[in-house]
Order: sequence, then C-alpha cells, then structure tokens
Amino acid sequence: MQLLGVVPAGLPGLTVPDFSLDLIRDLFWSAVLLSIIGFVESVSVAQTLAAKRREQIELDQELIGLGAANIAVSFSGGFPVCGGFSRSVVNFDAGAATPAAGLMTAVLIACVALMFTPILYWLPKVALASIILVAVYPLLDFSALGKSWQYSKADFGAVSITLFLTLLLGVEIGIASGVLASILMHLYKTSQPHVAVIGRVAGTEHFRNVERHDVETFDNILSIRIDESLYFANTRFLEELIFSLMAKKPQTRACNFDVHRRQCDRYERAADLGKN
Repeated sequence: MQLLGVVPAGLPGLTVPDFSLDLIRDLFWSAVLLSIIGFVESVSVAQTLAAKRREQIELDQELIGLGAANIAVSFSGGFPVCGGFSRSVVNFDAGAATPAAGLMTAVLIACVALMFTPILYWLPKVALASIILVAVYPLLDFSALGKSWQYSKADFGAVSITLFLTLLLGVEIGIASGVLASILMHLYKTSQPHVAVIGRVAGTEHFRNVERHDVETFDNILSIRIDESLYFANTRFLEELIFSLMAKKPQTRACNFDVHRRQCDRYERAADLGKN
C-alpha cells in the first residue's frame, strides 16, 4: 500500500513576480491556454453545483474571482488557481454554503502545513482517492448521453468527445477538446442553415413552410425564411441556394428573406407587388 510520504512543512514565502519581457514572451500563449481551460473548468463546476441547489452563477464575478486569486497566488509562487470537481464537490457535500467555507479551509490547511505534516506521512493514498470518488460519484449522470442523442447528434458528439478524452487523457485535454469540437460543429451547422420557402396561410397573417402547409404563394415572388443568423460562414451557401431557387422560378421579380416575425411585414408588401 502506497503512503503519502514526506510532506514539506511550512508556508511558502512571499516574492515579487518576475515580469521580464523574455519570460512574458515565452509563457504568454501557454498562460492564455491555461486561463481559458481554467475558466471553462471552473464555470462547469460552478454550474453543476449551482444546478443542484437551483441557483445561478454570474460569469463576470467568476472571472473576477479567478483573476484576483491568480494575481494573489503569483506573489507566493503557487500553481494557477481554478475550480476543480474533486475539491469543490467534497466541500459541497460537507454542507458548505458561503465563502466562509473557503476561509476555514485555508486556515485549516495553514495549521496542518505548520504543525501536522509529520502525521500525514502515514496517510494511505487510497484514502485520499476514496474521498474524491465518494464525493464525485453522485455527479455521474450518463443519462445526458441518451438525452443529447435524442435532442441533437452534434451535441451528443461533443459530449462523447469531452467524456472519453477526460477519462483517458485528463480534465484539461477533455474540456479543451469538447470546446473545440463544439465550436467546429457550430460552424458546420450554421454554415448550412435550414432554409424554408414560405407562404401565407389564407385569411391570416401567419406564414408557413410551403412543403408542410397549404399556403398562398405568387409565381413572381420568392419568400424564404432562414433559421440562422447571417454571417460570413453561411453567406456563400445562402447565395447559391437563393440563386438555385430563383432559377426554378424564372418569372420571379422579388425575393424576400428574413427571420420569423419581420417576415410578415415584408411578405405583405411583396404580396401587394405580386397583385399589381
């Protein structure tokens, strides 16, 4: 059985951080990556625990807190600070509800570091692991995979990538891969948005997809609904789609496209044009 072994006693001394240009140049991009991963991991932990109490978190305050903590720890030469599942969940299961729990934890750690480190020599590592496993186990929810599969295959892919890479390679790589996969899937999905040719339901101001409803249309008017925002990634796709739709209706004189609510007014004006 492996023991924890020798734990250095005492508290770290205070030092002034080195701000040399060479050091900043060498560590800048690594620091940016660590800050992004640390923030994402911290927010994930906070949202998970807040949801259990039906509470909400403020992302701005989370970012300010992380920044302040990392600035403070730089004066003692400590590791980058971020939220973690193991420590946060143990604290949460112990009944912590206010920042006072963090203060008490810091005081107890300082006392142990100053006076009780020799006792920790005989602490089995398996005891530390069991504390984390018991605390984290209630958070395991594999039903999210089934729910994401039913809701969106893209979300299922992102969740699966995050889960398996976290188990195989670690939290940082898993979260970073999940974020990257989500961004790529979002770009792919929004680059080819769903577009519906729409018409007006007779006697109403409602507009529906011509392939699903019996609606009024005009041969010289093409009216479409784009179910995504327009931006650089989908302009080419939409341009080619509109040209192909207009090619199928050579008598088209007007083409209107917009999103849901504003479509009504535009189609009303287009209908007057068609009648004239």
